[in-house]
Amino acid sequence: MSTPDNFPLVLNTVGNQKRFELQLPEGVAYVEYMQNKQGVIYLTHTEVPVHLEGKGVGSALLKKVFSHIRNLGVKLAPLCPFVASYLKRHPEEVKGMLAPGFFIGD
Repeated sequence: MSTPDNFPLVLNTVGNQKRFELQLPEGVAYVEYMQNKQGVIYLTHTEVPVHLEGKGVGSALLKKVFSHIRNLGVKLAPLCPFVASYLKRHPEEVKGMLAPGFFIGD
């Protein structure tokens, strides 16, 4: 399997859906998102090809997405269950980045 860290994050639009993509030779993993007028990025759905699940592809994708959002200087709202679950285990990755009204915890 290709190492996900070696591939760049790609911003793509499919129809009217915006996506952050990790385009690997074995398939494309992505996070769908929306951005409101205030700049908040809502992460709505994550998809990893079945044959790549459990191999760190989703985690690598999220790290790249969080880095991109941090560089933009905007807030994020984790609506996707995979993203929320990941952040419960790694809250330090989005310290100071959560949109008002969102928190990581039980």
